[in-house]
Amino acid sequence: MATTADIKNGAVILFKNKRMKVIEFQHVKPGKGGAFVRTKLKDILSGKIIDHTFNAGAKMEYIRVEAKKMQYLYHDDISFIFMDEETFEQLNVSFEIVGDNKHFLTGGLNVDLIFDGDEILDIRMPAHVVLEVEDTEPGFKGNTAQGATKPATVETGFELNVPLFIDIEDKLRIDTRTGAYVERAKS
Repeated sequence: MATTADIKNGAVILFKNKRMKVIEFQHVKPGKGGAFVRTKLKDILSGKIIDHTFNAGAKMEYIRVEAKKMQYLYHDDISFIFMDEETFEQLNVSFEIVGDNKHFLTGGLNVDLIFDGDEILDIRMPAHVVLEVEDTEPGFKGNTAQGATKPATVETGFELNVPLFIDIEDKLRIDTRTGAYVERAKS
């Protein structure tokens, strides 16, 4: 059985008879007293996020999950449709599982679906995606204040703040973990 020393972001553990995904963790060694691990856990079924502190060395039951590379095709009113690139089998994934990742999904994007047996637990997105700007205000000449930003809407409908020099039809590299602008993508 594993301990808190084996903990890492994205790991799935069994905690209070629920499957929980580790979102964040921090090993803390105070000057006085024993070390502990502070975690932020997300209940996979309900989506509820809790904070919990484990004593250092506490036993934990990790759930062995399988990641399968899938290609996003499209979404309808009920679910998001993904395809296994090897077998061409299509899977429907609910809106609850996709969550905020919907802001970064474009047709043809490869992602990892995380399975526990036949059940889909989560989606592992690439760290960055490239999306095209569909709407933003024009930047004006001379409007070059350091760090100034403006809102922009990308092809998926996601809105984020971008530098003033970004125009409509520019392709942007966006961090999927934070939803922040990284850079203008090279063509």
